[in-house]
Amino acid sequence: MPSRKIFVDACLGKETPYTPVWMMRQAGRYLPEYMAIRAEAGDFLNLCHNPKKACEVTLQPIDIVGVDAAILFSDILVVPDEMGMDLSFVKGEGPKFSDPIKTEADLDRLIGGDEAASKLSYVFETIKLIKKELSEDIALIGFTGSPWTLATYMIEGEGTKTYNICKKMIYTNPTLLHNILAKVTEVVKLYMEKQIQSGIDVVQIFDSWAAAIEPSMYDEFSWKYMLEIAEYLKEKYPHIPIIIFPKGIPSFLDKVYGNFDVFGVDWSTPMELAKEKLGDKYVLQGNMEPCRLYSKEMTTKSVQDIQEIMGTSRHIFNLGHGILPDVPVENAIHFVKECQRVSKK
Repeated sequence: MPSRKIFVDACLGKETPYTPVWMMRQAGRYLPEYMAIRAEAGDFLNLCHNPKKACEVTLQPIDIVGVDAAILFSDILVVPDEMGMDLSFVKGEGPKFSDPIKTEADLDRLIGGDEAASKLSYVFETIKLIKKELSEDIALIGFTGSPWTLATYMIEGEGTKTYNICKKMIYTNPTLLHNILAKVTEVVKLYMEKQIQSGIDVVQIFDSWAAAIEPSMYDEFSWKYMLEIAEYLKEKYPHIPIIIFPKGIPSFLDKVYGNFDVFGVDWSTPMELAKEKLGDKYVLQGNMEPCRLYSKEMTTKSVQDIQEIMGTSRHIFNLGHGILPDVPVENAIHFVKECQRVSKK
């Protein structure tokens, strides 16, 4: 098990004796222990709002799966929820906002800045509890959704496959969309700063719906807002590594720039391409296809292939997106052990 310093150093691009491994969505429905605590909580949001239980599920993958870092258990949508939107999680359907943003008046009714960020106190309490329970040798990763990804839910009112409402706004009312993104960005900057002040060691920004934007519009409506968050945090906390994970943008790699440390490579982006385009600028993280976890043999092959591509280049093992709920726990453990086995010495 690597030390907290080794994990943080690896994220900062410093030479380390081996490559650490963690998994997106580490605490999730694939773990029976997680499902038991979720059942006790009675509701997903209740679990996010309960620091004791959120701490418990954050620590589970460390003990059960053997990953090299813990990732805070929470949800990206607690941000718009505490800005004043009406969030619920509907069984079988996912998150829903009953009051999506359609006009400037809708946006104006939402609170912003420090007032909204401070309402996320249960997240900061969770971090402090985790730090008390977590071995000092283990790094803790905090996270947020990107402003664009958060805005898609806030505008559409739920998850979507077409993004037609928020994309319509790009082309017909970009001023409103920029105002939404700017307001969310201000809250997220302060939210992540408070996570750092509470004890997290690494920040990750998820742009889960990056691929919904055409390449020529991506910088304007997503990337620049993530960089604004990264720049704000780096200026104040240069020792805290920042991971940016935009999903599904292999065609955008030439446009990647900015002051952050780790670029998360999703499973649809060839690792060779990411290394060619970005390996000299950033530490790369990823990028095994999560469905390979259904087969131990295919998991081993992928881990070996990734290691052969990366060689001695700066890298952190991870999945190329979140672990799926029906993956056998023993297969997740196998992935971690294989990463540790081939990890460069």
